[in-house]
Amino acid sequence: MQGTGALEQTRELAPVPVQAGPILPSPKLLPAVVATKRLLFVRALEAALAGRRVFVLLPFAAIAGLVSYAGLPFEPAGSALGAVGAAVCLGACLALRNLAALRLAVLFAAFWGGFCLLPVHGALWGTGMLPFPLYGQYEAVIDEILSATQEDRRVVVSALRPLGEAPSAPINKARLLIPAEPPLQPGDTVRGQLRLAPVPGPVLPGAFDGQFHAYFAGIGAYGNATGAITRVAEATDFNLGRSVEDLRRAIGARLDEQMEGASAAIARAMVVGDQSAITDETRDVMAASGLAHIYSISGLHLSIVAGGVFWLVRLLLASLPGLAVRWPVKKLAAVAGIAAAFSYLLLAGGLANVPALRSTIMLALIFGAVLAGRRALTMRNVAIAALVVILLDPASVFRASFQLSFAAVVALIGIYELPRRTPSVHRAGIARLIVSVGTAALTSFIAGTATLLFSAYHFQQTAPLGVIGNVLVLPVVSLVIMPFGVLSVLLMPLGLEAPFVAVMGWGIDRMVHGAVLVAGWSEGLTGNPLLTSTALLLGLAALAWFAFFPSRWRFLAPVAAIPLILLFGLDQRPDVLVADTTQAVAVRSETGLGLLTGRAGSFAVDVWGQHYQEEIAPVIDAARCDSLGCVVATEQFWVAVVRDVGAFAEDCARHDLVVTRLRAPIACRAQAQVIDRDDLARGGVHWFKWQDGEQRFVVRTAVPNLTRPWRVRSQ
Repeated sequence: MQGTGALEQTRELAPVPVQAGPILPSPKLLPAVVATKRLLFVRALEAALAGRRVFVLLPFAAIAGLVSYAGLPFEPAGSALGAVGAAVCLGACLALRNLAALRLAVLFAAFWGGFCLLPVHGALWGTGMLPFPLYGQYEAVIDEILSATQEDRRVVVSALRPLGEAPSAPINKARLLIPAEPPLQPGDTVRGQLRLAPVPGPVLPGAFDGQFHAYFAGIGAYGNATGAITRVAEATDFNLGRSVEDLRRAIGARLDEQMEGASAAIARAMVVGDQSAITDETRDVMAASGLAHIYSISGLHLSIVAGGVFWLVRLLLASLPGLAVRWPVKKLAAVAGIAAAFSYLLLAGGLANVPALRSTIMLALIFGAVLAGRRALTMRNVAIAALVVILLDPASVFRASFQLSFAAVVALIGIYELPRRTPSVHRAGIARLIVSVGTAALTSFIAGTATLLFSAYHFQQTAPLGVIGNVLVLPVVSLVIMPFGVLSVLLMPLGLEAPFVAVMGWGIDRMVHGAVLVAGWSEGLTGNPLLTSTALLLGLAALAWFAFFPSRWRFLAPVAAIPLILLFGLDQRPDVLVADTTQAVAVRSETGLGLLTGRAGSFAVDVWGQHYQEEIAPVIDAARCDSLGCVVATEQFWVAVVRDVGAFAEDCARHDLVVTRLRAPIACRAQAQVIDRDDLARGGVHWFKWQDGEQRFVVRTAVPNLTRPWRVRSQ
C-alpha cells in the first residue's frame, strides 16, 4: 500500500512545470521517489524469478565455488566434500515445498558442485609434479602436437620410460620443445636425450599460474630435447586425434606454400588454430588496435562459417523445385550448420580451444532451437554453454580466454534481450550500409566494454580505439578472409585453392594494415591502472546481476561496480621484486625500477616490465657490488643482496631488506627483513612495498602456500 501511494503521489506531481535549477528532486519528494524505485525494483525481481532467470545464475554460482576452492589455504578432505554434498542434496529435498528455499538450495548446489569439480578433475586427470630437474635418455609417446615451426615443435608426451641410467619421472605427461625433424604424429613413440624441469610458478603474485593449469591438464613437467629425436615406433591403430592433426598440418603446409610472413601466420591461426608463427610485433599491433581476437578462433569465426553453411545449404535446397515443400529445408540447413561448427572446432584444436568450444556449444544450442522451433539467442543458452565448458574443463574458468568470451557473450545477449524498435524492412542501399556499419560498431563497443575489466587485469592493456579498428576490419574479415578461407580448404583436395588463398591473403594484408593504422592512433593511450583480483570478483558479480535481470535494472550493478573497483580494486606498484629461479632483484629508486642483480631481458624481468608498464633499467646507478654481494640505498630504504656468508654480519645490521640465495642465519632475521633460499622455495617470486609509518616492507608471494596438490615441492 505504501508503494502504491507513492506511485499516486508521483503521478499527481508529474504535471508541475519544471523550474530552472537543479535536476535532483527536492528533499520532500525523495521518500516518494525512493519508494517508487523500490517498488519498480521489486517488480523487476519478481519478473526475473517468474521467468526462471535463476537458471542463468547457475554458472556464476559454479564459478564462485571454483574460485573458493582454488583460494583455500589447504586441501579439503574428500570425506568432508562428500558429507557437505550429501547435506546439500538433503536440504534441496526438504526445500521442495518452498519455492524461495528451493531456489537458494539449487544455487548452493551449483556452488558446491563447482567447489568439488576441481578436486574431482584432479583425482581423474591430475599428476604428480616434478620437484627437481632430470636429465637422461627417455622413450615417450606423442599425445598432442601443440604448435610447429620450421625450427622446432611443442608437444605433449606421456608414458615416459627412462633408458639406461636415466632417473624415473613420476609424472603422467610432460610438455617438451623438440626439433622439427623427423615428422611426427600423435601416437608415435620417440626416443631422445631430454631435460625435464619443474613447471614454473607464477612470475608475479596473482599472475597466470602455470603449475595450476599444468596439474589439471596432467602435465607434471616442462622440458626440451638436448639433441636429436628418433622415432622408434609409428602409431598403427586408428586415432581421430592423429587424423585431425594430420589434416591440420596438411592445411597449414598448403597455406605456407602460397603465403608468407604475417599473412601466412595469421592464416594458419584463423584456419587451423596454430598461432605459433605469429610474431610478437604482430601480436602487439593487433592488441593495441583491439583486433587480437580476430586471429584467435572463437565465436566470430565459428558464426561466420556455421552461419554461412546454414545460409548456403538453405538457399540451395530452397532453389530445388518442389523440395522446399516436401522437406524441412530450414532444419536440414541447421543440421549442416551444426556439422560445420563441430568440424571447424576440430580444426581449431578441439577441447583445448576453450573460446571455440564455448562458441560451438552455443551454436549447437542455437541451431538446436531452430530444430525445435524455439527462440535461439537467450541467456539460458549462454548459461547452458558455460555449464558444459565448466564441467569439461573447470580450470579454464581461471584463464583469460574463458573470461573474455563469457563476458562478451553475456553482454551481447543481454543487450539483444532488451526491448527495441522493430527495424524497417525496406531500406535503400546506403541506409543498409549505414545500419551494417553501425551494428558492427555497436557490437564491438558492447563486447569491448564487457571485456575491458578482464583485459586490463590479465594483459594490463586496453584498446581505446578498438571500436574503430573493428569497424574498419570486420567487413574484410566477414566478407573476404573467412569466406575465401573456407572455400580454400574445401578446394584443397582438388588442388584448386590457389586463387582463393590469394584473395584471403589480400584480405589479411588489408586487416594488418588497418591494425597498424589504428595502433598508431592509439599510441600512448593503451595503458591502464593496475588491478587486483578483487576487481575481477566485483566484475564477475556485476556480470551475474546483468545476466539475471532482463530489464534495464541489469545496468545498476555494472554502474555501481565502477566506483567500487576504483576504491577497492586498484593495485600498487612494488618497491622491490625478487625472482625465485633467477638472480633478478629489481629495486625502485628515484629514477624508477632498476636491477640490483640479474640480467635485463630475462623472462621474469620482461614480464615485470610489461605488467607494470615501465622499463626496468639494467642497473641502478646508486648500487655498489663486490664479491660478497650488492647493496643500494634509496631515500626510503636500504637493500642488500648477499652472495657470501661473510657479508651477513654487516649487511643484516645496516639494511632494511636482505636477499640471499643462501640460508640466512637466525640472528639476521632479528635485525632486518630477510628473504633467503627457503623463503624463495616456499613463496616463489616476492613482491615488496615500503611502509614509511612502520619502517618495513609489506610482502606478497606469488605462491601463497605449498599445501595444494598442484604446487611443486622442492626436495
